[in-house]
Amino acid sequence: MKLNYVEIGSTGIEVIDGDRGKNYPHQNELLEKGDCVFLSANNVTSTGFKFDSLVYISAEKDAVLRNGKLKKNDIVITTRGTVGNVAIYDDSITYSDIRINSGMLIVRCNDNVDCKYIYHVLRSNAFQRQIKQIQTGTAQPQLPKSHFLKMQICLPPLEIQKKISSFLGSLDLKIKCNEHINQNLYEQIQTIYCKDFDPVSHEVTGVLSDICKLSTDKVQISNLSVSTYYSTENMQPNKAGAVDASSLPAVSQTTRCRKGDVLVSNIRPYFKKIVYVTEECGCSTDVLCFVPQPDYSAFLFGTLYMDRFFDYMVAGSKGTKMPRGDKQQIMKYPIVVPTTEAIIAFNAAVTPMLEQIAINNKENVRLATMRDTLLPRLMSGELDVSEIEL
Repeated sequence: MKLNYVEIGSTGIEVIDGDRGKNYPHQNELLEKGDCVFLSANNVTSTGFKFDSLVYISAEKDAVLRNGKLKKNDIVITTRGTVGNVAIYDDSITYSDIRINSGMLIVRCNDNVDCKYIYHVLRSNAFQRQIKQIQTGTAQPQLPKSHFLKMQICLPPLEIQKKISSFLGSLDLKIKCNEHINQNLYEQIQTIYCKDFDPVSHEVTGVLSDICKLSTDKVQISNLSVSTYYSTENMQPNKAGAVDASSLPAVSQTTRCRKGDVLVSNIRPYFKKIVYVTEECGCSTDVLCFVPQPDYSAFLFGTLYMDRFFDYMVAGSKGTKMPRGDKQQIMKYPIVVPTTEAIIAFNAAVTPMLEQIAINNKENVRLATMRDTLLPRLMSGELDVSEIEL
């Protein structure tokens, strides 16, 4: 069945700008604590809201702003810089007062449109391709409200919308469950590492270059044994996993990364994107590939995952428009070099955690691919939700 598309502006869906008037908060009016969350681009990711770093505005400032206050079941989409990240303000969000900034839009559905269905449509691969075709700007990509209103979506009857969103929501729930498990595992790794190897509370006995080196193994993408490729854009924690390198020119060069290596994004403000490699892959020039000494893979990950390491990268970064970490300075990062007994104990505790994280990430990639593949077939009626088995 052919999909019937309509312009968003013709659906009755309300699209709301953030306040851009004279009362828009200045930098000195953004608070570490306050009455109303004021969203930044870091809070709206490709996988939904992320509230690990927040700024607030006062109740007085909130009261004088006109547009941009979220209501339950509103959808937020980013429209400047990183364009097209989508999040939904559903009952899982505990913050009661939230405003968007001027680089976002609120999508507010009416009684004839299921908000969770629209949420899945806006974050689908097909809609994201539309965004890339219609966005403006190069150095600072933008998606103006007027352009967004002209974008097209498929809008089946409300009953079908709800059926689709319910099914896709079950996939999202499993993905979130895996993400929660992984976050707990990461926190356990941090705790284990800090107990014996935090350079603040233990004597520093070496530097990062004592346990690893930076890879210089360049190959053509076509020569990778597994067609996966990491760039700053698709690394954790903001993306589910690597892209398929077969979509890139075969003659392109990449850094070959092997099992046990650790990848870290080398562009501010994305330094804290990190991947523990479980199978051969490639990475872009914007990503550092750390190759550990034998038996030091898990320990290397623990070292590079710590906030202190990323603060060190930031402090030594160079450049103005797109600062990068200084490789020579990075390799001088002070560490506590473990004894043989300590590294054996650390590996025994942490390696199974890293392997479980990798398993969960792979399942999330499979679930996300299933979600994105099934959506157009469900919208068209080609597939009925009741016929699908997970």
